[in-house]
Amino acid sequence: MKPFGRLLILLALFSLVESSCNNSTTGDYALISEAFKFVSGFNAPSWFRTEPNSNNCSHSHHLTRIVLPSQNLSGTISWRYLRNMSKLLVIDLSGNSLEGHVPSWLWSSSTLLEVNLSRNRFGGSIIKPTSENTSFSSIQTLNLSHNRFTNSINLSVFQYLKSLDLSHNQLGTLPSGFQNLTKLQNLNLSSCNLSGNIKPISSLHSLHFLDLSNNTLTGFFPSDFPPLNTLEFINISYNNFTSSITLNRFKKFKKSSFVHAGKNFTYDNTKSKAQNNNSTENSGTPPHIEKQAIANRRKSKTLITAVSSASSAIVLIILSIWVLHIVHKKRKQRAKRNKWAISLPVSHGINMMATKVEKSGPFAFETESGSTWVADLKEPSSAPVVMFEKPLMNLTFKDLIVATSHFGKDSLLAEGRCGPVYRAVLPGELHVAIKVLEHARDVDRDDSVGMFVDLSKLKHPNLLPLSGYCIAGKEKLVLCEFMANGDLGRWLHELPTGDTNVEDWTGDTWEIQNGVVDGSPEKMGWLTRHRIAVGIARGLAYLHHAGSKPVVHGHLVTSNILLADDFEPRIADFGFRADPNPNGGTGTDVYCFGTVLMELLTGKEGTLATVVAVRKAVREGQGDRVLDERVLLGDDSVVSEMVESLRVAVLCTAELPSKRPTMQQVLGLLKDIRPHQKQLVPS
Repeated sequence: MKPFGRLLILLALFSLVESSCNNSTTGDYALISEAFKFVSGFNAPSWFRTEPNSNNCSHSHHLTRIVLPSQNLSGTISWRYLRNMSKLLVIDLSGNSLEGHVPSWLWSSSTLLEVNLSRNRFGGSIIKPTSENTSFSSIQTLNLSHNRFTNSINLSVFQYLKSLDLSHNQLGTLPSGFQNLTKLQNLNLSSCNLSGNIKPISSLHSLHFLDLSNNTLTGFFPSDFPPLNTLEFINISYNNFTSSITLNRFKKFKKSSFVHAGKNFTYDNTKSKAQNNNSTENSGTPPHIEKQAIANRRKSKTLITAVSSASSAIVLIILSIWVLHIVHKKRKQRAKRNKWAISLPVSHGINMMATKVEKSGPFAFETESGSTWVADLKEPSSAPVVMFEKPLMNLTFKDLIVATSHFGKDSLLAEGRCGPVYRAVLPGELHVAIKVLEHARDVDRDDSVGMFVDLSKLKHPNLLPLSGYCIAGKEKLVLCEFMANGDLGRWLHELPTGDTNVEDWTGDTWEIQNGVVDGSPEKMGWLTRHRIAVGIARGLAYLHHAGSKPVVHGHLVTSNILLADDFEPRIADFGFRADPNPNGGTGTDVYCFGTVLMELLTGKEGTLATVVAVRKAVREGQGDRVLDERVLLGDDSVVSEMVESLRVAVLCTAELPSKRPTMQQVLGLLKDIRPHQKQLVPS
């Protein structure tokens, strides 16, 4: 019995370790879900499936990396939840639209090695000296460039820092604490609106890369700088430095490194000329050869004088022709600018405010987040707009520029997963949303056209159809119908329950035409949400089952579900994701639908924490306690119908894709749940 007893003990210990592994990793997942709860575009299930080591117990049973670059995330992070992730090594949130303040305790982490928050909207002070961060930081690479950070920066805690990029912020004053950065190799402080003396950085003896360009810094070059013999790159252009020596000693750096750097930044050429003149004296040439060389030089001078006299006239003629050519070229360019000047069309006899393109392309457009997309065209009318429903409309990229006020920020609706989205009104009062597909820049033109044509053929009442497209250089733009009621996420979480129009809601009651809904929002809440759920299921089932092969959405969230005037849901952004595994992809869509359904029923964001809570409540027979109280009427039938719908959502979010139903099956289950008609009677 003793060997058997030992075996039981070993099995128990193994189970305990396995449970500890799962609990700790799940705990980190829950912390991340809470931290990104108010971040739009964060898809917890998708990230957890792709995160390395998420299904094993390596790295001390904890997640070590949060890597989400260029995911079109926006909103504010709840940093306090990340404080409990004790093994975090890397945070990369670059290239998003995140905002808010970054807490000082983050820099005092004893585990973090790399932090990249560049190209976001973070602001405020970076580091304020407190009792929490007076010790040290383990961070080796820190990139906070292209944000909105201001002053109060103390770098003393970064004793292990090797690379620091604070460029394109509004720091105003030079950071303090450089004397502690003995390991720093790369420093970028360009375009930070810095002023003051540069002397504090002279202690950085390990520096290989230094960029201080586009500031108003002062100091003496090179005495106030780190040792230049170890630097491999330097750029101090556009500052107010003073040079005490010529730049001949620093020819290993390009001249562009010192453009408008300040006073006395010049190269001395007199020394090299003197060396050339005296080269023969020091060469040891025999006297008779030297005399012959002098005679030859005299003959050359005589010949040069004769030739120069004759060539002067030629030079004058050439200069005259060149001047005439320049004048003609400028006139031609002016005529071309006038030819391609763009202005808004005349409406009702009144010329609207002009929006002109005063030069030929390429055309660059900056979004609210600071990112830029470029239409590489010489002439804006050279890129046609293809309209599927109205093929006779003669539109070009020029018309899109006009309709969006030069793709200005006032026309920007959102910066979604695919790229920026603009609102526009085209000729004929055609209201559209224009999406720039940033991820499709390297896709072949013919392949793009084929994809757009295929997507235009997908017609269903619960899909947002593709109206047209425009290919401008490498940029691919698609046009869709504009939905004035906005998206489902905003309706659920930002507007009073039941209000249908995000631009005009003034009362507490509203109606849907044709007698579908009548009464107060509270009376019709469940009926409307059930109708929305069925519509989404119909649209997704059509994508998965109507064609010869399934069309995978890949990112179904409430922000991608728009509401038409009759409150019918329309699925947007489908078909732009090439999925190498269609079966697995449809399973992912089913999971995402289950998350959206839970969000409809509970009124809470579709995070992993919500999924876990709902599944637990339904499993314990207490699904009613997680329902959205705003739509409950005290009617047992309403509660039972909503709980039954929760069970469908639980089926959709099964851990294994093979255990999830198809969207056809989901649609059938939801249609079998019929809300009572007495909810249609107004009080």
